[in-house]
Amino acid sequence: MQHPAELSPLGKSSAYVATYSPELLFPIARAPKWAELGLSAETLPYVGVDIWNCYELSWLLPSGKPVVAIGEFAIPADSPNIIESKSFKLYLNSLNQSRFESREALAETLARDLSGAAGKPVQVRLRGLDEVSAEGIGRLPGRCIDDLDIAIEHYDEPRPELLGCDRTQVVDEVLHSQLLKSNCPVTGQPDWGSVVVDYRGPALAAEGLLAYLVSFRQHADFHEQCVERIFLDLQRLLQPERLTVYARYVRRGGLDINPYRSTESLAIDNRRLVRQ
Repeated sequence: MQHPAELSPLGKSSAYVATYSPELLFPIARAPKWAELGLSAETLPYVGVDIWNCYELSWLLPSGKPVVAIGEFAIPADSPNIIESKSFKLYLNSLNQSRFESREALAETLARDLSGAAGKPVQVRLRGLDEVSAEGIGRLPGRCIDDLDIAIEHYDEPRPELLGCDRTQVVDEVLHSQLLKSNCPVTGQPDWGSVVVDYRGPALAAEGLLAYLVSFRQHADFHEQCVERIFLDLQRLLQPERLTVYARYVRRGGLDINPYRSTESLAIDNRRLVRQ
């Protein structure tokens, strides 16, 4: 069955347009992937956002002088569409030789175009390099489980049966792993990421969680859908009082994607990690 992204620029040779071209944005409906997970727009068991960070953002002032900045785009997790990443990059590159009256005027343009593609309001923040540099490098919270000495056999598809918990022990903890990897469903290119599980509920077996996360290694899906699958598998197992799952993916083509899914509203630390 053809993946919807196969109609997009992804995996194809594309000319880079250097003047403002909002028509380059290619939305992909979330509904088919939600349906695979037994969800619909009306039954989503989480709230959340997809944070995109753009490190290759430039445009021209009215004088013709170039400006560079770092862009942050927050796309609601319940928006009807995701935006295919290569089309996003092509769109952002179309700003390179385009003149805008001010940073604020560009931010308004970006918010309008991205909101139209996503189907819900997208928040846009444009920041100078000094401001972002002053924030420094972030660190993942909680305990890293990557040093656990376990044997792993499954890499082909997510294996929720590897997960386990101790229902006699209720904990409030944060676990993380740097070993998340999946593949682009169209090009097969690897997507590298770090994942955080923050929950209150029956104690997760850390060894099982690590083996489960590694089972995504050859799985083909987009970043957002991998995180949603992890969230749902953990929710079904734990039935927790609260649960947050998010992933910080390594950038490709100047963009990194960071999906957050949670049972509650989030205060997000968007400082980049060392691999981003």
